[in-house]
Amino acid sequence: MVVIRLARGGAKKRPFFNIVATDSRNPRDGRFIERVGFYNPVASEGDVKFRVAADRLTYWRGVGAQLSPTVTRLVKQFGNPPA
Repeated sequence: MVVIRLARGGAKKRPFFNIVATDSRNPRDGRFIERVGFYNPVASEGDVKFRVAADRLTYWRGVGAQLSPTVTRLVKQFGNPPA
């Protein structure tokens, strides 16, 4: 099953997450199909904290991909930007 979830990057104590579409059997930071957006929880005041390609998110959901609970929460919290 395809799932849209976070893949961790960044340095120690400085997390950065890519929002990716991947097979649910792959490891968290392993191979993925497509990068859909990002989430930067430690972004400074002027930087973008969350960005997602709404059209790609809609596409993946349309073909049956499930959102992880964390990605669902982030989309609700920051809003799904217009396509």
